[in-house]
Amino acid sequence: MRVLFVHQNFPGQFKHLAPWLVAQGHEVVGMGDAANLGARTAGFGFPVIAYKGRGAAGEGTHHYLRSFEGAVRRGQDATRVFIDLRSKGFVPDVVIGHPAWGEMLFLRDVFPDARIVSYFEFFYRAVGADVGFDPEFPSTIDTTFKLRIRNSTQLHALSEADAGISPIAWQRSTYPEREKPRIRVIHEGLDLQTVAPDPAARFRLPDGRVLSREQQVVTFVSRQLEPYRGFHVFMRALPELQRRLPGAQFVLVGADGVSYGAAPPKPHACYREMLLAEVGAQLDMSRTHFVGRIPYGDYLKLLQLSRLHIYFSYPFVLSWSMLEAMACGAPVLGSSTPPVQEMIQDGENGYLFDFFDRGQLVEQAVRILEADVTPVVRAAREMIEGRFSFREHSLPAYLGMLRELLPGSV
Repeated sequence: MRVLFVHQNFPGQFKHLAPWLVAQGHEVVGMGDAANLGARTAGFGFPVIAYKGRGAAGEGTHHYLRSFEGAVRRGQDATRVFIDLRSKGFVPDVVIGHPAWGEMLFLRDVFPDARIVSYFEFFYRAVGADVGFDPEFPSTIDTTFKLRIRNSTQLHALSEADAGISPIAWQRSTYPEREKPRIRVIHEGLDLQTVAPDPAARFRLPDGRVLSREQQVVTFVSRQLEPYRGFHVFMRALPELQRRLPGAQFVLVGADGVSYGAAPPKPHACYREMLLAEVGAQLDMSRTHFVGRIPYGDYLKLLQLSRLHIYFSYPFVLSWSMLEAMACGAPVLGSSTPPVQEMIQDGENGYLFDFFDRGQLVEQAVRILEADVTPVVRAAREMIEGRFSFREHSLPAYLGMLRELLPGSV
């Protein structure tokens, strides 16, 4: 079987499935944006091809259309690579990809006989999800109109996909009712041999100090330090957290960009700068550690030694970090928002707090760090093993789907 994986930040959600297929003797090609891949086109064990995106929309484009025009441009750039692959004799039996950024817009025209599997991560809506959730960042009727156009790439993908997958039930629920029967819930899964507890884990801070489970370490992780992951609420709670937890070290992982939502108000370059201007004078910076983005192995060590992992999310895409923290043995205190509530039963395999209630966050954090959380941590690991193991759960679901699409293929 020939399989083409498409993701602007390859391998993305396919980092376990693609190598497994290669190991079984299938011919696999990956594709991603050159700006994201950098030099990472080698080392995968199979060909990974970069396309060069030409950037966003023109200045004169209506602002509703800018994201869609950018997707069309990206689709054209990706299609040049598809045509080149076809000219060299690679015609996939199945294409598995993330359609939201536009790479797959014209895929069917190049590979008309391929079966297409689209990863449907999240369908934007004006009510009941991320938009309008946070009163600090109110939406407008203009936002509502813009969201309709922002869903255009996914609507195109829904019209062409032979099968669809969403990682969790709540994210699938954001899609139109008529489309849900075509989308099955398959999480990409975790490698639970690697993502596992390690009582001996150590993490070196930028200043050279080494942390271990002997210390009271509180962790916060987000790809970007931004409101969608509650960074603003966490930072405003941090002075009181430090006052109530005088021996705790607070380690914050994440970059200073914006993946979701709006940029911070001027003159601030990033939300970290904005929040430090607001509360920095109240913080003990010797116990506040911004470590930026770190290698995956170091990140896992940090989760393995964390005595409390605090996780926020708008009603939006669930982060890998929350599930990885649960798998690594860190007790998780998560916001009581739909994607988190799908994973955590309060007091059983984790703990919940109101996203905006800083007082509740602090009280819960103090209570957890004073308690014996062994049963909760054990239950969290058991939940992950029972639902999110790549080999035990994700892989059989993927293979079942592929056998339906291409009988006898795997």
